[in-house]
Amino acid sequence: MIYDFMRLILFFDLPVVSKEDRRIYATFRKYLIKNGYIMMQYSVYCKIFANREAAVKHVNVLQRNVPQKGQIRILLVTEKQYAKIEIIVGGKSNQEQVVNSDAFIKL
Repeated sequence: MIYDFMRLILFFDLPVVSKEDRRIYATFRKYLIKNGYIMMQYSVYCKIFANREAAVKHVNVLQRNVPQKGQIRILLVTEKQYAKIEIIVGGKSNQEQVVNSDAFIKL
């Protein structure tokens, strides 16, 4: 079976002015990590899916679990498109190196 792996990239900017804002921010961040997202960089997380259908279903679940304040954007790209990302400074995190489509392919 051939899978068209998809990568969901989530960008967020949440307020952290009040103690309640910081609690909401931390809760959302923990939600992302618990649900398999990895941090690409500060406030940018991504998750890999076996196909577009699974990613779209996840977006529906995600929409029910986002904070009411701030800005949250998502970008859905194929794993092939994601692999073409250029890193200008720094490099891939250890987690990014381990979690890729190769980790899901059974030989």
